[in-house]
Amino acid sequence: MIKAYSLGLKPKNGKYYEGVTFEQIVELYLFNSNFRQLLFTEIEQIEINLRCRIANYHSEKHGVLGYQDDAFFRSSGYHRDAMKEINKEIRRNSKAPFIKNYKENYDTPEIPMYAAVEVFSFGTLSKFFKNMASEDKKAVAKTYGVNYTFLESWFESISYVRNICAHYGRLYNAKLAKTPMLYKEYSKRGVSGIGIFGILCCMKHLLPNDRHWGDFVQSIQNLFEKYPTVDKNTVGFPEDWSEILLR
Repeated sequence: MIKAYSLGLKPKNGKYYEGVTFEQIVELYLFNSNFRQLLFTEIEQIEINLRCRIANYHSEKHGVLGYQDDAFFRSSGYHRDAMKEINKEIRRNSKAPFIKNYKENYDTPEIPMYAAVEVFSFGTLSKFFKNMASEDKKAVAKTYGVNYTFLESWFESISYVRNICAHYGRLYNAKLAKTPMLYKEYSKRGVSGIGIFGILCCMKHLLPNDRHWGDFVQSIQNLFEKYPTVDKNTVGFPEDWSEILLR
């Protein structure tokens, strides 16, 4: 743990810079833990919202079993692999109320989209969206008011960060392997998709409740005040970060 949070506090394979204390490293760990929990809660809302929008749209457009038909997707091979993963999750969750209830009350063994989507991981959901026909992706993206190529990138990156949070990973001073496409308005202000702040800029467009989003931004501000040794730059936060997120 100490090694991970000491990045930036000493040269590679060298001694700590003068003035660095153990308490400072503990503070970075605590900041990361609290920040991760804040972020995970917001990502959960995005995930649930996305489940509903995709399931409702796809079922209405292609029927409740349309998700099983590769004719409605861009790549049949990609769809085949996805269905293997989905069916595996359905079997694994066979005793879950939404699966069990359907099997007990209906004769057909086929699970409809509105029940199957409940066992999709965020990663599976992201892949499912990526493989949808372009016109279907455009329709879902329109409900968010964004271009589907951006939305596709955002979901993939947010899913990646979600897994970091779920596995108690480090967001502090982390370079993200899955980086989102950013609007020029953010790039012009020096925001990079490599750091976690770029992810927050994307999430801003997917959580439309202004009051709730304002509370979330304030919670981050409270964290920075609680842990003053945290360098905002190490999580990709520019000086005017709150102004950017609240615009």
